[in-house]
Formats: sequence, structure tokens, C-alpha cells
Amino acid sequence: MNINWKVRAKNPLFWFQLFLSIVVPVGAYFGLTGQDITSWPILLDVTLNALSNPYVLFIVGVSVFNALNDPTTKGVADSNLAMRYKEPKGRG
Repeated sequence: MNINWKVRAKNPLFWFQLFLSIVVPVGAYFGLTGQDITSWPILLDVTLNALSNPYVLFIVGVSVFNALNDPTTKGVADSNLAMRYKEPKGRG
């Protein structure tokens, strides 16, 4: 995959999107809200249940793929322009 990982890693939005692409499918599958995760043992239990469930892993994989994929390019890759970036591109 031609993805400019160094630049993506510098973008906080990338990390937030990746976090959500993992947490939301797990929470939705198990019917959880933030109020349900009130201790580290509960979080560990949910994590172990998710890791042992092939369907949850598949849904998380699809979600992560969607978070990583740039829909403006063909295939799973960044554009040639994006590959040349040294920092995340600004809005203006």
C-alpha cells in the first residue's frame, strides 16, 4: 500500500478516526455506551470478548479499512501529491 504513514501519523484527526473505527463497532456489537465502561476490568473483558469474536474482528477490520482508504484515489493508496507531503496539508 502506498500510504504516506509518516504524515498521517502526524495528524491528530487520523488517530481519532482510527480510534473511533475500532471503538464504535465494538461498542455497537456489544450494545455498550461510555457509561458501561466504568473500570479497567470491564474494559479488559470487553476487549478480550471482541478479540475472541471473528465477526467483531471482521467489522472492526472493515471499519479500519474505511478509515485508512482515500476514496479520491484508485485502489488503496494515497495520491502522488499526498505521497510527497512532509506534514499534513493545511486547509488553505
